[in-house]
Amino acid sequence: MKLSELARAIGIDYQGSDLEIEGLGTLKNAQSNQLSFFDNPKYLKDLRNTKAGAVIVASRYADNVPKNTIALVDEEPYLKLALVSRLFAPDPMRSEGAEPIFGDGCRIGGNVNFGKDVVIGNRVTIMPGCYIGDGVHIGDDTLLYPNVVLYHDTRIGNRCILHANTVIGSDGYGFAHTKTGEHVKLYQLGHVIVEDDVEIGSNTSIDRGAIEPTVIKKGAKLDNLVQVAHNCIVGEHSLLTGQVGLAGSTVLERNVVMGGQSGAMGHLTIGAFAQIAAKAGVTKSLPGGKVYAGFPIMEHKKWLKLNAMLSRMVTEVKNKFKKEER
Repeated sequence: MKLSELARAIGIDYQGSDLEIEGLGTLKNAQSNQLSFFDNPKYLKDLRNTKAGAVIVASRYADNVPKNTIALVDEEPYLKLALVSRLFAPDPMRSEGAEPIFGDGCRIGGNVNFGKDVVIGNRVTIMPGCYIGDGVHIGDDTLLYPNVVLYHDTRIGNRCILHANTVIGSDGYGFAHTKTGEHVKLYQLGHVIVEDDVEIGSNTSIDRGAIEPTVIKKGAKLDNLVQVAHNCIVGEHSLLTGQVGLAGSTVLERNVVMGGQSGAMGHLTIGAFAQIAAKAGVTKSLPGGKVYAGFPIMEHKKWLKLNAMLSRMVTEVKNKFKKEER
């Protein structure tokens, strides 16, 4: 799609050199034939160094756009990105494409449905009721229990185990908001990559990335009822126990352990070998190699001391009231 045509479609007044836009990309990774956007000062360095062909940007930041990148100036860049995303959204059910390719020794249960351009490795077991969407690739020796759903373009590695009713590749929870309160869907154009030797519990949901993929790295183990939002990266050999929730663009480095019902806000990093206690709420990036607890999050030893102090204070207040009543 020509840039001028794209700008008209989303209501941006643009006059200048034209180029073919073939898709969307992040500021950091976009190529000269892709469109990106800037809406968060945290990524100002990425804006200044972007190689995107064009960037949707508010006027106050337009001077930071590199000379080889075209600035599409608009005061609601995220909303305009949502409108653009619809133009590049893939067909949710392809009508054309190759029939599935199966490796040696596969076992396929009843009522399994396959999309187009599916590639299945050797010795894969897919139990009844699964749905394998368009463009999905599954590696060798992987096991899918009943009713697993793999949305289009999902990549599953070797020796993975996916338990019943898990959904991989559903849309991330992304919406832009108008000034009058409507919510405009940001179509999720990325996918999900699950690397080798990953096990994912039942009823877990892993959302596809908005532009780039959500990644579950090798050896990670996710329990039942875990939610991984769009563009998260779960590091190698990390352990996420029941009801853990990760908001969008959370990065877990390797061997992070998160206890039951703990969660993390988006756009933060938890360092390697960190441990997060059950029910803790991570609201900021954390160095690795430490144990954390509580909300707001703090080191576990400090949290224990704080709770001991609060308990003593409550006891003292109760004793004081008892004495006054006498």
